[in-house]
Amino acid sequence: MGGVIALHASVDLLNDYWDYKRGIDTITKRTKFSGGTGVLPEGLLKPSTVYRAGMICLASGSLAGAYFIVLHGWIIAVILGFAILSIYFYSTKIVDSGLGEIFVGIKGTMIVLGTMYIQTQAIMPTNIVAGVIAGTLSSFVLFITSFPDHDADKQKGRKTLVIALGKSKASSLYWVFPAVVYGLVMFGVITEMFPSYSLIVFTGIFMISKSASKIKKSLDNMDEFVHIMKSTVLFSRITGALFVVSFVIAILANNS
Repeated sequence: MGGVIALHASVDLLNDYWDYKRGIDTITKRTKFSGGTGVLPEGLLKPSTVYRAGMICLASGSLAGAYFIVLHGWIIAVILGFAILSIYFYSTKIVDSGLGEIFVGIKGTMIVLGTMYIQTQAIMPTNIVAGVIAGTLSSFVLFITSFPDHDADKQKGRKTLVIALGKSKASSLYWVFPAVVYGLVMFGVITEMFPSYSLIVFTGIFMISKSASKIKKSLDNMDEFVHIMKSTVLFSRITGALFVVSFVIAILANNS
């Protein structure tokens, strides 16, 4: 767990550093959910300090992963290697190629697979499908929070999905992410990979139904779009939490 937290911290720190160095965070309008932390543009920390902190977190997470490589072998090495490369090159290469959402989705999947492999020494279909669900929820957050940064990202050479399609066309994809999540949950329940309790994730749909209907009209209204980002982030986090809770309920029910 500590290693995963360190790796997550490293990607956030390095992303802040590179966005500042490229001038993105100095020209974008920052919100609670987009535009970076504001730490570097406001001069609260030196860029070198943030970069060093990011590299320390990356090294710490890598060392934690190396311990499990010794215990469990090459599969963990592959997962860790992918994580290290994607974290370091995320803000400089990956987002410039239009693959940001895909890599975030893969990263989420890898975290689930790695965690389960450490505990069971096996990669099962259940783990893969659950990992894709987690990765899709993470990609959904990246997707929606890239809308406000469209102009700054495009000016500085980034190529997000929103830039590739344009804001209007990209907004039409809003339902794709929840559809993938709900489709995989239904598939998992029908095939008995997941407990029937996993259907509780569908209770989260009310959090984004209003946002989905308003997203196109809110593209040029930042105040409205902040509410859409908020509901989307909440949906992602709560849906992921409910998915985990469903397995806990199933375990408790089976043991009662």
